[in-house]
Amino acid sequence: MSNHTDAAAEVLLERKGCAGVITLNRPRFLNTLTLGMIRQIYPQLKKWEQDPETFLIIIKGAGEKAFCAGGDIRALSEARNTNQKMLQDLFREEYILNNAIDSCQKPYIALIHGITMGGGVGVSVHGQFRVATEKSVFAMPETAIGLFPDVGGGYFLPRLQGKLGYFLALTGFRLKGRDVYTAGIATHFVDFEKLGMLEEDLLALKSPSKENIADVLEAYHAKSKIDQDKPFILEEHMDKINSWFSANTVEQIVDNLQQDGSSFALEQLKVINKMSPTSLKITLRQLLEGSSKTLPEVLTMEYRLSQACMKGHDFHEGVRAVLIDKDQSPKWKPADLKEVTDEDLNDYFKSLGSNDLKF
Repeated sequence: MSNHTDAAAEVLLERKGCAGVITLNRPRFLNTLTLGMIRQIYPQLKKWEQDPETFLIIIKGAGEKAFCAGGDIRALSEARNTNQKMLQDLFREEYILNNAIDSCQKPYIALIHGITMGGGVGVSVHGQFRVATEKSVFAMPETAIGLFPDVGGGYFLPRLQGKLGYFLALTGFRLKGRDVYTAGIATHFVDFEKLGMLEEDLLALKSPSKENIADVLEAYHAKSKIDQDKPFILEEHMDKINSWFSANTVEQIVDNLQQDGSSFALEQLKVINKMSPTSLKITLRQLLEGSSKTLPEVLTMEYRLSQACMKGHDFHEGVRAVLIDKDQSPKWKPADLKEVTDEDLNDYFKSLGSNDLKF
């Protein structure tokens, strides 16, 4: 069993006790995922899945700030002119890894403390167990950079309660702490300072069954009192969110928010108006279609979208505005929802023929 314990390694893959442990090891970069990391994790996950001595798989992020803040989008944007193949490979291999986590035959436990966004959601949310803490921050903020909530977002977001997933996808709203659990993104909530003990207890299990593992998680979850009596942050707005976001077009959602006129509605409207109009329309259709597809079908659809976005204007403009020049004022093309036609949208969702994602 190869142990990558080199301190400079971007990802550590270790056998400890009864478990295979994956540590995303780029704390200075909030553990963002690179193609190199994905290429190490996938074969190791497959090996552990087949190994009779490995009973569970744990994934965590190094440092206290982040589990994983997403993919390395700056590198993606830079690759546009220099390395087209990297743009195909990264999305293809990342989505294949997301699917492998979903179908993994061993219990897979993601310790999602700190920032968990984008690609970090992809390597956690499809696993059987997801443990949030009071430091967890979950968001899918892709519409702000001319992208869409990928890594299977089209599968898990429409399956959250009511229209919560549609709201999170279109606005990039951040959920924190226990709300990540209440929303259904995490399966358990544990005090941050107990995470180390939880991990030790899991590693110390002898030939555990799925039920043994669930019992340990449940015991820690039951003991956590942090924010236990605090209502879900969106509780008072859920009826309205369900009503506003049940529209089948982004224009109708915008209209619903305008007509409501409450301060919460207008706040969301302000946020949506800053997003890429193309991204908003792609995202709504992605979720509507994804709500009745299997995860592999959703990832195939998202791969098509990813390749179209890499060729388009808005993603590179979004990365420029948010990450490079940091002026926070992207110039979207088209700049208006009305100018994003159904024909344009259909192009994003078109089959790539022999280049389609295959599992």
